[in-house]
Amino acid sequence: MIHIYTTPSCSSCRKAKKWFDEHRLEYREKNIFNLKLTREDIMDMLKHTDSGFDDIISTRSKVFQENDLDLDEMTMNELVEFIIDNPSVLRRPIIIDDRKMQVGYNEDDIRAFIPKRLREIIMCTTCDQGEDCDYVHAVDKYFAEMREKEAKEKQA
Repeated sequence: MIHIYTTPSCSSCRKAKKWFDEHRLEYREKNIFNLKLTREDIMDMLKHTDSGFDDIISTRSKVFQENDLDLDEMTMNELVEFIIDNPSVLRRPIIIDDRKMQVGYNEDDIRAFIPKRLREIIMCTTCDQGEDCDYVHAVDKYFAEMREKEAKEKQA
């Protein structure tokens, strides 16, 4: 499942949600101003980063600068608690699935969240010759396969 951490005033967040809606990809949104972040949320973000807190914290944020913080001088627990208490320090949107994370909205990079099987159908790598492979048809075929797979799993 794709998780998107957003704020209402974030235009990049709106672009990301619109992209997922247009591509009919299911996601769960967590508005970080309305729903308090948990330690688990932050740890999930961190396990997907290359550079730890540097990847998810905006050091240019007003709250960060007002507190005159130095990331290198804070313990992990202090940083986690600071983010929980001050979620506006996070870059947005933060998009996460089981394998990857994207910070911010990038029209090219967000395509990585299209499931592999759906990409195969779109690219016609596994379809019969002459089959229509437009996006809407590919999505319909993908979801039909998913429903069939779920039905088989329920019977087993």
